[in-house]
Order: sequence, then structure tokens, then C-alpha cells
Amino acid sequence: MRRVKKLILWLIVLDLLAAAGAGYYFAWVEKYRGFEQPVFVEIPRGTSTMKIGELLAEAGVVRQPLLFALVRAARQKARPQAGEYEFSTAATPDEVFSRIARGDIFQIEVRVPEGSNVFDIARIVEQAGFGSAGEFLKVALPQEGFLFPSTYRFKRKTTVDGVCRAMRAQFDKVWGELKAPAEGKRETVILASLVETEAVLQEERAKIAGVYRNRLEKGVRLECDPTVAYAAMLDGQWRGTIYKSDLANRNSYNTYQHAGLPPGPVANPGVASLKAALHPEETDDLYFVAKADHSGGHVFNKDLAGHQKAVAAYRHGEHKSSGSQGQEKGAGASVAAKPKPPVR
Repeated sequence: MRRVKKLILWLIVLDLLAAAGAGYYFAWVEKYRGFEQPVFVEIPRGTSTMKIGELLAEAGVVRQPLLFALVRAARQKARPQAGEYEFSTAATPDEVFSRIARGDIFQIEVRVPEGSNVFDIARIVEQAGFGSAGEFLKVALPQEGFLFPSTYRFKRKTTVDGVCRAMRAQFDKVWGELKAPAEGKRETVILASLVETEAVLQEERAKIAGVYRNRLEKGVRLECDPTVAYAAMLDGQWRGTIYKSDLANRNSYNTYQHAGLPPGPVANPGVASLKAALHPEETDDLYFVAKADHSGGHVFNKDLAGHQKAVAAYRHGEHKSSGSQGQEKGAGASVAAKPKPPVR
């Protein structure tokens, strides 16, 4: 009888060792062979360990919920993080737990370059899968200029409203850091958007802002090319470059036709352009035009005669490099780099 009891005891021990060995193997060694295809798993905040295991098992990420719970029990110091996770390849429960404990949630990176307007951002948002360009424009158009250009990371189910809220919140944060006065905020952002779309070289931003300030003070029309392009975009008439017919457009954004600042920003400026608009350079210049060498720099002038010579030099360089065009591009305060086409 004693021998039988010992045998039974040894069998129990062997079973436990076998179970422990199997548990270790399936939890820490073998990548789950039943994994079939990439899948997303959403783990709500406050979800229990066993429930997380069930969600993972239902999604085909782990063999059994108990294996995930076993790893969790062995790693008491690590805590699962809520969020949506993407699992694209087979993994062990330990590897799965490590990702969830790190909070390696799935996010889509979205880069919005400085000077992007809402038409540009609409395409970026649509390509990222957050909604159609049209849906984005309905929300974003009234916020043009106040959607800060930066690199963002969004959850997969983010809406166009969520994208706009994040970009507006970042603008508010940056604006607060600039310690700018609340008075004249909109006018400053409008001016900054003009600087952003005209300036290529960092060192010219404040000077361009100074030229526009001088023209505003003298009551001279700004004649800013990007405002012409933006007016055409709003009208759905943008053809990729500015033609004489665009200069004649009576849209209120066209600063060739209307004095003063346009009614709103024409792009979303970065920090450097906001600073330039807040602190324009003291200058007597009233005109600027892109240099013919395509260096990104501009020729600045105090008088129209000097400006016209610079414009002629620019056009001569353009014709030499690309040949004559069917319609001549207009020239006013600026003949800078061609404005970006709208992204629809």
C-alpha cells in the first residue's frame, strides 16, 4: 500500500512537472502556430488580466487565456497598458505581454509640413484613413492658420474632428509659449501665413514681415502671390500656377485686388514665421522678388524702379531655364516660389 501511495505521489509530481514544462514551453518558447493574419486588439482601461487573455485568444493571438495570465503572474512588476495593439506576426504569450506592458499601442504617424494649408492637410488626413478630404475641410477650413504644422501620432480610429482638435491644441500651446499679446492675434497669424508661404530662407522671414508691415502702413496693396493662389483654391479654379486671369479674381483673399490683409490665413505657419510676424524687421523696403538664381532668396527694394529691374531679371532667368510660357505670370510685391497646388 505504501508503495502504491509513493507511486501515485510520483505520478502527480510528474504530471505537475509536465504541466509546468508545457506551460513554460507554450508561454515562453513557442510562437503561437495558430496565428493566421494581422489583427488589431483593443484593450479598454481597467480590463482584468484574464479578460485581456480572452480578448487575445478570441483574436487568435495566443493559444489560451491562461497562458497570458501565467506570464502576467510571473511578471508582477509589469502592468498591461490600455490601448489598441496591432499583432502582425506570430509571437509567444511572453512577447505579447511585453508589448502590452510597454504600451506599444498602434498609432499612425502624420507629418504636416510648415506652410501646409487645409487643402494640403485634407489629403494627408484622407491618405491616413481618418476620413475623407471633404469631411476634413468642413471642420478645418474655419480654422485655417490655427492648425499647427508638426508630426502627430494618432490612434487608428481618430476622426477628422480629433485631428483638428489635436492640431489646434498644439497651436494654442505654441502660441502660449511665445507669450504673444491676445490683441491682434488673428492679424498676426494672417501675416505669419503670408511670411510662411513666401519665405524660403530662415533669415528672410522677419524682413518679409517688415515689407508687408510697411505696405500695410502706407495703404499699399500687399500683392502677395500666395493669396492669389489661395483665392483660386477656394473657388476651385487653381491650375498649378498664377495667370493674369487669377490676378483679376475679385475673391476677397486676392491681395492684388483688395487692400489690407486677406480676411484669413492662407496657410498654417510654423514657429519661425509666427515670431517674424510678431517681430518684423525694421526696414524701408516695400518690394521683394525671388532671385533669378533659384537660391530661395529674394531681392528687396525700396522703390518700384529697382523692383521692376529685379522682376525683369527673375523673368529672364525663368525664360532661360524653362522657355517662354503661353501666359505671363503676374508680378507685384512678390514673384516668389510658385505657391503649392491645393491637395484635394
